[in-house]
Amino acid sequence: MTFLNKNPPWNKGKLVGQKKPLKLKEIWAIRIRLQIANNCRELALFNLAIDSKLRACDLVNLRVRDVAHGPEIQSRTIILQQKTQTPVRFELMAPTREAISKWISLSGSQANDFLFPNRSNSSRHISTRQYARIVKRWVISIGLDASAYATHSMRRTKPALIYARTKNLRAVQLLLGHTKLESTVRYLGIDVDDALEMSEETEV
Repeated sequence: MTFLNKNPPWNKGKLVGQKKPLKLKEIWAIRIRLQIANNCRELALFNLAIDSKLRACDLVNLRVRDVAHGPEIQSRTIILQQKTQTPVRFELMAPTREAISKWISLSGSQANDFLFPNRSNSSRHISTRQYARIVKRWVISIGLDASAYATHSMRRTKPALIYARTKNLRAVQLLLGHTKLESTVRYLGIDVDDALEMSEETEV
């Protein structure tokens, strides 16, 4: 006889092992270390990861033409997400544009080249595993617990900061390229306490 388990899985509808986003002071700590080390490649990668809010697979797959028109780095661009096959737009702030421009010039990359090529094979981009190792090195360099952070931390960082400042879920949804608002709620880890805090701040 087969017994049916009426209890739903404990992790149903939950984001298990969700990695932390970086705080503003941690962003600057990593950025300053990369600047001091004159690591143009990783500074461009770091800044772009924060601004773009892209998944690792989309970030490493970027080509020069995705962010630049000739010598000019775009302030905004759009790509097609691999996972959802939906377009998403993102901004490139001045420090990011400067870092990318310097990296492209230093690497001698052309429009059709990958923005972050594999060092052993320039016809391929760095792998998501290589990117993960780089992220791990970043967080360790400023004394963070590497087990609490991963490549998805980079994707979550700016949306978490935007939500904390504005409480604008719809804006964050658009920036992340989510099709459902519920996905954004789960992604940000918004719970009853967040809702109550917003309610307490609203006088009627």
